[in-house]
Amino acid sequence: MSKSVYMSEKKAKKAILDIGQRMYVRNFVAANDGNISIRTGENEVWATPTGVSKGFMKKKMLVKVDLEGNVLEGTKKPSSELKMHLRAYQENPELLSVCHAHPPICTCFAIAGIPLDVPVLAEAVITLGDVPVAPYAELGSKEVPEVIAPYCHTHNGVLLANHGAVTWAEDPYSAYYRLESMEYYANILMITGKILKEQNTLTEEQVERLLAMREKFGIKRGGRPDNKTGR
Repeated sequence: MSKSVYMSEKKAKKAILDIGQRMYVRNFVAANDGNISIRTGENEVWATPTGVSKGFMKKKMLVKVDLEGNVLEGTKKPSSELKMHLRAYQENPELLSVCHAHPPICTCFAIAGIPLDVPVLAEAVITLGDVPVAPYAELGSKEVPEVIAPYCHTHNGVLLANHGAVTWAEDPYSAYYRLESMEYYANILMITGKILKEQNTLTEEQVERLLAMREKFGIKRGGRPDNKTGR
């Protein structure tokens, strides 16, 4: 991979602080929850530290690690959940940023074990596709990277059973915006499926036409939502 595709360290650190603030004000994280990382080199990743609110981070708090998790720069300790980010980079070298948070509605779906896979929104079909639920893994354990690994080439993110959500992309803002899109999608599915109790799903033909549009928007992954799984 050419190094020209990587974001500069200066821009990466600024982006991490910006995205952390956005997560905080949108209530995607509480207390010290969540983590953000950006790959800035073949073996270099800048990431959020453990034990710090994403809404109150400073550049000096950020930490640089290699793809094995060894600290290269910074005085803070990286989050134990950084293992999940590093596994995503190892699985799919095209990925350059990972965002993990606990958006409330997405987290409810994750707790209920319900994937986001009903084609009711054209935008969601194109940009997200289906969002599966990865099996439960204990926080900070080696199982966490294992459960997300199968999806890194095929999907744009997953729900983490009884935990939250994680997204990835070729740049940090795309990774973050996928979190926003997932939360919006989850909210729509909750209201139409559980409150209104009516979901007019897109037809298979309509879904196929939307999926064909992904290349136009440079979207490489996403899976296919199933109009037979309306809840």
